[in-house]
Amino acid sequence: MLNLIKNHLSPKFFSILGPSYSESDYVSLDLSDQKTSELNIDLSTEFALQEYLKMYLTSRDAKAAIGGYLEKRSLYDRSSYFGENSRSHKRNIHLGVDVWAEAGTPIYTPLHGKIHSQRDNLNFGDYGPTIILEHDLGGLKFYSLYGHLSRESLLNYKVGEEVSKGHPLAYLGTNEVNGNYAPHLHFQLILDMDDKTGDYPGVSSESDLDFYRNNCPDPNLLLNFKS
Repeated sequence: MLNLIKNHLSPKFFSILGPSYSESDYVSLDLSDQKTSELNIDLSTEFALQEYLKMYLTSRDAKAAIGGYLEKRSLYDRSSYFGENSRSHKRNIHLGVDVWAEAGTPIYTPLHGKIHSQRDNLNFGDYGPTIILEHDLGGLKFYSLYGHLSRESLLNYKVGEEVSKGHPLAYLGTNEVNGNYAPHLHFQLILDMDDKTGDYPGVSSESDLDFYRNNCPDPNLLLNFKS
């Protein structure tokens, strides 16, 4: 199924933050547990990471940072929402890509779709306001998830409404509403929603990784960002 979807997709870079951002405005970012340990970033609150991101973008003359697919992170250790501390069951492997930019930044859809579902996921460390789109490429259905949005974003569309490629979908939320993270977008592809609505796991444990890696392919298939 994944190869069939690839055949319908454009190989061109798509700026998910809109046309005012060129590819050169984005820079790749490593937030793996090894990297954040080396940098000695205190991840117990969102503010230390927020300050690091500002410095990181300024030093690279960039407007946004992107990365994180299948990245193993200690970022989630601060929240009990991500499960047990045992190595195999703790959820700490990221299933989407994150796009780090200022709160209020608009988000654009890289592919035509319709609103499948939306919800404000309120757990500490969760997505906060979330929108899921359903896509149909020649009869092949799959989904894209947009997490850590502003609450106002949930008022823009109703379930079932269509959203055209390259049109504004939502805006990035502040840390107060986005699950207590530095402002960013969590963007994830999902082949089978398993009847879930408004939510889908964005982080996997090691024991479940084979399943989620197959069901949640690299979102860069739609963005074509070349780091």
